[in-house]
Amino acid sequence: MDWIADTSPGDWLRDRLDATWTGASSMHTVVPRGFPAYARIFHPASRSRPVGQPWPPLPYDDHARAWAAFGRSQPQIDTENVTWAQTAATFGTQMHPEAQWNRIVGAHDLEQGWQQVRGPEGWQYDAPGDGRMDVAQLATLARLLAAATTTPHHGYAGVWEGYGGLVGFMGETPSRAVLTFSADPTVDDAASLQDRHRAMLEASTRDPFNNVFRKPTWQPGILSDEISRGPRLELPQRAYVLFAAGVTAFTDASWPDLAPWVGPDEAHAWAQSPNVLWPADRSWAVVSEIDFDSTVIAGSAELIAAIFASPGLEALPLREGADLTWDGDSWNGNEVNR
Repeated sequence: MDWIADTSPGDWLRDRLDATWTGASSMHTVVPRGFPAYARIFHPASRSRPVGQPWPPLPYDDHARAWAAFGRSQPQIDTENVTWAQTAATFGTQMHPEAQWNRIVGAHDLEQGWQQVRGPEGWQYDAPGDGRMDVAQLATLARLLAAATTTPHHGYAGVWEGYGGLVGFMGETPSRAVLTFSADPTVDDAASLQDRHRAMLEASTRDPFNNVFRKPTWQPGILSDEISRGPRLELPQRAYVLFAAGVTAFTDASWPDLAPWVGPDEAHAWAQSPNVLWPADRSWAVVSEIDFDSTVIAGSAELIAAIFASPGLEALPLREGADLTWDGDSWNGNEVNR
């Protein structure tokens, strides 16, 4: 997986994308048109519940003391992955190719939002991740993709340039300031979290009054300075750092070890997958749009059928022109009143 400065191998994608967002939103602002078939792979969600006691009430800000006491009790938490289909069945909604997570959990009517939603039997459902396939999920998909191209060892992977800390930039503080949580539950009460959140903001926010004479300096990223300053694959809605990468590089779940965009201290479980991936023969394309909680594959009917049949992937065939926006799920648009 080597960076390439020549982004022309991606020009064909630009020619197959809608140049602007349209009123009747379609996935083709980010997913190329012109393929025989499409599939949507749903990123895995998870659910969790404490053992022997219920979750404290939501929202957090209104029940800070209860949450602080809950943390100090060091409860054992059961956590498991859950499919979209299982979740829809739990909430009495319909699973279908254009389903949206917020709609299948009824989050459009829930005060606490859609990322964490309480369901029956004490489970809290956590939303799938956006713009990133699970490491093992990508490995499963890559094995199917490798069998569907004449150039499995020759292809391209693009990673969105906007991920914090990926590329260097001119600034006053590093871009990788994060809010961390302590392993000691006694310090993770609401007040302590607020203090550390404030400290993070102070470290990452420009202060023109107290730092009048501080000049921006180069803040390095995970990728080298040469890559950071290099050209991007410019598509209508996004810009990507481009790498030469055959799909066979992703067929094993250890692929993050080879990916130059994955930081040395980054856990494999959170490794960023390519946002766009295609072989040199252009027989298919994979798009994990940064704002989508699913990945779209464009390819032959045979490839889409193989993906749909794979036991390691939750996938459904997708129509051309599908609407994958927040409110695109018309099936579950008005039925849920929770």
